[in-house]
Amino acid sequence: MDATPRIGLGSATLLVVASMIGAGVFTTSGFALADLGSRPLVLAAWAVGGVVALCGTLCYAALARRFPDSGGEYTFLSRTTHPAAGFLAGWVSLLAGFTAPLAFAALALEVYLGSALRVEVPHGSVALGSLALAFVLHGWRRGAGLALQNAAVVLKLALLAGLALLAAWRLEPSAASSTGATGGVGAFAVSLVWISLAYSGWNATIYVAGEVRDAERNAGRSLLLGCGAVTLTYLVLNAIFLYAAPPGELAGQADVALVAARALGGEGAARVVGAVVGLALFTSVSALMLAGPRVYARMAADGLFPQRLAFRGDVPTAAVAFQALLAAVAVLRSDLKDLLDYTSFTLGVSSAATIAGLVALRRREGAARVAVRGWPLTPLVYLTLTLGSSAYFVVRDPAAAGWGALTVAAGLPLYLAFGRRRAR
Repeated sequence: MDATPRIGLGSATLLVVASMIGAGVFTTSGFALADLGSRPLVLAAWAVGGVVALCGTLCYAALARRFPDSGGEYTFLSRTTHPAAGFLAGWVSLLAGFTAPLAFAALALEVYLGSALRVEVPHGSVALGSLALAFVLHGWRRGAGLALQNAAVVLKLALLAGLALLAAWRLEPSAASSTGATGGVGAFAVSLVWISLAYSGWNATIYVAGEVRDAERNAGRSLLLGCGAVTLTYLVLNAIFLYAAPPGELAGQADVALVAARALGGEGAARVVGAVVGLALFTSVSALMLAGPRVYARMAADGLFPQRLAFRGDVPTAAVAFQALLAAVAVLRSDLKDLLDYTSFTLGVSSAATIAGLVALRRREGAARVAVRGWPLTPLVYLTLTLGSSAYFVVRDPAAAGWGALTVAAGLPLYLAFGRRRAR
């Protein structure tokens, strides 16, 4: 790996923003509205999701100060709990942390472009093309790909701000406030699991922390800056989406941003919004393609993944190619709803395990060495809401939860095999 970290605070913060503002914010509210039936309840779920994400960033910032290395949950759990727990977290990152979200964002990009242009898009064509382009950006040299991504993210934020101002000016909320559905506490919990996926990416910097300049200071700061900005953006965007059209037209729709745009300005507005959403979704694909392979490269360097996936120069080219291939397979074999359910549950459990490891580490090493802002409230809020929502999700959709549990279990024989090889 490159000996001199070159990712500054600004680039690290934009990486967080790019990772977060992706498919979730443009798709989740339609599903949540179908279950909850009420605009205010959906917005409340987005607000709660923002609080949970901010609590998570405060906890992860503490871990980043203590362990300013790349690898994400793999690194954290290996050092706070046990190497086996770290390996399983890395294994979960491979499938649920990056492969499934990459496929989800790429498919959402395809859906939005097809819907905005009113054309029939062959399944997988746009999604696979976006994965190939992201590989070209990040598979060879870090500097050029990162610079292009930063420029795209800045443009995305400017366009979203402009559209939000225009939409707020034209917004005339429809009289109906609900669809008639009353999902109750269980539906709110499941919606919160979905919304947590939309907020996922708040931890993006930890995957590349070893390449961040002054990582002990800047890794955590980038998490807080990026997550705070995105939380505010999400609340504004979803208020516009939910109040631009009648609830019955939005409920269950995967392209709520386009439905809202058509209600506000017709097909012309929908095409403009489709282009902006397309840019947002591609930057999400790009950010995930940048961050994910760093986990596998770190595991390869530790002898727990094939050595071919380790860094060669300043980019783990083989790991990036491997990530692109896995995401392409997921694109061809999955749909948006399946990916949303599987990824939401599995990532929630993984992040909760990481923060539980932080609690154990603080008890061992003390508050002076492991300082956590808002202690003990921040880890308590995160763990309570995340695990509580996950428990409801198991009851509501045991099949998706079962696939998540199977993903974790499938990593155990791999850990034993790689562990024996490393010992030899």
